[in-house]
Amino acid sequence: MKESFLLFMIVVLAACSRQTERTYTVDELTADEALLARIIAKCRNNPGELRDTPNCWNAEATGGKLRLQRMRQSLGG
Repeated sequence: MKESFLLFMIVVLAACSRQTERTYTVDELTADEALLARIIAKCRNNPGELRDTPNCWNAEATGGKLRLQRMRQSLGG
């Protein structure tokens, strides 16, 4: 009986736990600029909570990478 109660409690806690958001890589964000824009906007709208999340780090890195690529292209490189 105790084991079934313990199993039940584990299932209930797992169901109630906060679901984590999928983490996107820099390459995935580079390929999908609409997704990149959504993540950057979300991170900038809530920096207190989201600043230290992997998606925000990757989105900022991707944004910098794309800016450098565009500068090189505009300079003819």
